[in-house]
Amino acid sequence: MRIIARKTLRDFYEKHADSRISLEAWFHEALAARWQGPQEIKNRYPSADILPGNRMVFNIKGNRYRLIVKIHYNTGIVFIRFIGTHADYDKIDASTI
Repeated sequence: MRIIARKTLRDFYEKHADSRISLEAWFHEALAARWQGPQEIKNRYPSADILPGNRMVFNIKGNRYRLIVKIHYNTGIVFIRFIGTHADYDKIDASTI
């Protein structure tokens, strides 16, 4: 998959250093993946949540952080829409961000 934008992850783990290993691991797995649909992701990441509008929520660093992406399966592009703490996540509408 092609991931837009890795800089969002880097900016986040510069502020939250404990998330770096987990975010980099997710990034490299997603980069190598060829996901065809949300169930394929759910099979690999059972704790991920499927949201409307081709969005997925991933638990990062043992569920300490949340990553929301929007996926265009037909083009193989993953757009990073949000990364934050649970407190940050509770303040947004994950299905529209």
